[in-house]
Amino acid sequence: MEKTEEKLTNESIAIEKDSVPSNNNEPVETKQEKPSMLKDLDGDKMHVLILFFLYILQGIPLGLKASIPLILTNRDVPYKEQATYSISSYPFSMKILWAPIVDSLFIARFGRRKSWLVPVQYLIGIVMLISSQYVTRLIGDSDDPEENLVPDVASLTAMFFVFNFLAATQDVAVDGWALTMLKPRNVGYASTCNSVGQTTGWCLGYILYTTLDSYGVVTLSQFLLFWGIVFLITTTGIAIFMKEKNTHAVAPESGAEVIQEPDLGIIETYKILWKIIRHPLIPVTALFLLTFGFGFSAAEDITNLKLIEKGVPKEKIAMLAIPMIPVKIGFTLFITRFTVGPRPMNVWLVSFPFRLFFCLAMTLLVYVTPMMILEEGGFPTYYYVIIIAIFALHRVALYAMFVAIMAFFARISDPAIGGTYMTFLNTLTNLGNMWPASFVLWFVDVITYKDCIAKPIEESSPLVFNQNSTLLSSLEDNQCYGTLESKACKEGGGSCSTLTEGYYSLSIACVIIGSLWFVWGWRTMRRLQRVEVAEWRVVKKDETELKGDKDAIKEDEKFNFFYCF
Repeated sequence: MEKTEEKLTNESIAIEKDSVPSNNNEPVETKQEKPSMLKDLDGDKMHVLILFFLYILQGIPLGLKASIPLILTNRDVPYKEQATYSISSYPFSMKILWAPIVDSLFIARFGRRKSWLVPVQYLIGIVMLISSQYVTRLIGDSDDPEENLVPDVASLTAMFFVFNFLAATQDVAVDGWALTMLKPRNVGYASTCNSVGQTTGWCLGYILYTTLDSYGVVTLSQFLLFWGIVFLITTTGIAIFMKEKNTHAVAPESGAEVIQEPDLGIIETYKILWKIIRHPLIPVTALFLLTFGFGFSAAEDITNLKLIEKGVPKEKIAMLAIPMIPVKIGFTLFITRFTVGPRPMNVWLVSFPFRLFFCLAMTLLVYVTPMMILEEGGFPTYYYVIIIAIFALHRVALYAMFVAIMAFFARISDPAIGGTYMTFLNTLTNLGNMWPASFVLWFVDVITYKDCIAKPIEESSPLVFNQNSTLLSSLEDNQCYGTLESKACKEGGGSCSTLTEGYYSLSIACVIIGSLWFVWGWRTMRRLQRVEVAEWRVVKKDETELKGDKDAIKEDEKFNFFYCF
């Protein structure tokens, strides 16, 4: 988008040459000026900044939510309880259930999107201020060193469930406002504001907070208090100074044709959703999207927590996300050219086995981590280089699959209801990644066995011997499950030892299941890609076309997808 200095110099030379009068009678061809982003945004620069800032605010609670599992792992919270906490991620992926209400109910005088944006952001700010007063005890911290507090995972789950629900509602309102806030020719910049802004906010809530907290600069309570005040102040400014266009039509230029904004009511939108669900191709597509993520789930959702458990500082884990950002941007731009065309999922199918392979590499990384610890503590620099390399190559496969499946959704979505269709497919994809994460976090605790190993007792007086015998008997029943038992083991002079590490067997089992699934997934997706785009349509022009589309997919073809083995 931005021009380099060399290009600017060449353009200035070309303009100077064109400005020299010609002695020939032939007409001089003037060089057309190339469009630039800044010129395109004339009249919209402030709007783009506002959208960018709103998406940053949206990313703050999402980043904070991602930082909590690192804190819980440091406090020896069982993975079963962390599986419960993972439920807090679900609202953002299920916003399609209430998005029609946000789009349809509003106060026209105040503004269609402001009617939801302002109260929702006020609620986020208020909830942050209230949470800041209690969150210290919720994560198991106390001013009294003798007080044994256990992290209240249920309350943390409820708190961040509310944050995610409010952030998802804010996302629906901001996405809709972007359509009328920006000029029609600049609406494409809304997705850039969304991606870059939300990522920036996520980095502030996850990377910045985790790093500052690890060095004792700020606590979670102080971080929530600060951003709660920011939410309240900025929302007040938006409510007072931002004026929203209440018209449903926006003209691109003066005298140009008016572009109508889609305006479906609540009932009409839910009817469309029901039509999508009843489409003959949707059941097999839903099965595909809801199950493809299982093979990656153990390695992708537990590896970071296991690295912390093996001794890697949590701030280092958080900072690993920084080099992944340029990998995401650069590779996404590169791979996009290969997803254009009638077969975008070919890239997805090729990337799938590579992603499985790097999941095995991540499992191996966890296994060798204890061998890398230096005698004086910490890890050598080359260890972090290895981590970055493995994570970056894994993300390359992940981003290739993401770009490909988004291109596939864009290709098959019905233009008449494109937003609803795309959101529905994205919802299935997100759920296909989330339920396996909750399952593996729960199941890894079931197959992991730990024990408290007591130090050998030296010969001493009978009184001391009796006290040590009592201590030993209490440690024998200690399985190092949870915060209290782990702390009791350490205070008793013992150490928690893992007898059977379920993570390794679960990761390998998931990869094997994913490989078997790929046999079916490969053949199924290749068949789905061969289906004509018109067959995916939900809104039909007339009953004759509707009947023809129903007859196009025969009963035997519907079920052939399930017999690919």
